[in-house]
Amino acid sequence: MPQRSTYQSSAADGMKALGGVHLYLSRSGLPKPLLDLVYLRASQINGCSYCIDLHARDLLKQGASAQKLLLLSAWREADACFTERERAALAWTESVTLVADTHAPDGDYAAAAAQFDEKALADLTLAIGLINAYNRMAIAFRRGPESPDRATA
Repeated sequence: MPQRSTYQSSAADGMKALGGVHLYLSRSGLPKPLLDLVYLRASQINGCSYCIDLHARDLLKQGASAQKLLLLSAWREADACFTERERAALAWTESVTLVADTHAPDGDYAAAAAQFDEKALADLTLAIGLINAYNRMAIAFRRGPESPDRATA
């Protein structure tokens, strides 16, 4: 499927602003593997092939097991593969990504608040919002995964 637009350059200032949020999050104290797990799960829910490919590759480079990545979409049934903190982050990711349907239920918030202090939970929620913005740009403009030769470079 051809890409509809080179939005990365057409809206360069806006994409740079999103990049600033990404940079903030990388320095927020949330572990990169946790952020990438959240980014990957939200991207799976949204069906963003570009971001699924990108964050799965990042997680593999960081040492995540193939089993963990393969079971991410079924994390509730594969809880032995995920820590309690990861499970709370994944539940919150699903609730916030699907907020029009879930309205961010109290149970998911309580589970996340039990694992993350106030700042970390705000940062986690910001990360979820950021990846949802990136997903919407990539999906709307049909940005697909990198070609295999570019992705391994």
